Amino acid sequence: MESALADLAQALRELLALILDEESRRDHAKHIGRLRAVSEKIDRLQESLPPSIDPRLKHYLDRKSYDKALEYLESCSGGL
Repeated sequence: MESALADLAQALRELLALILDEESRRDHAKHIGRLRAVSEKIDRLQESLPPSIDPRLKHYLDRKSYDKALEYLESCSGGL
């Protein structure tokens, strides 16, 4: 499961960086496509997690509070 959490943390970092990327936003269609692809990856990774994950992490992911989910993963796993 540690690998899945590390993959999830990396996907969350990618999404949050993309959201802040002013350069990427200049090509709206491409930017939206990249956001969609990373969001779908996060959804797949979330679905692959066991039901026994910490309820806080599940809550953050279900509510799409990705900054909080990443903060939680980094604090619990030494930075994944």
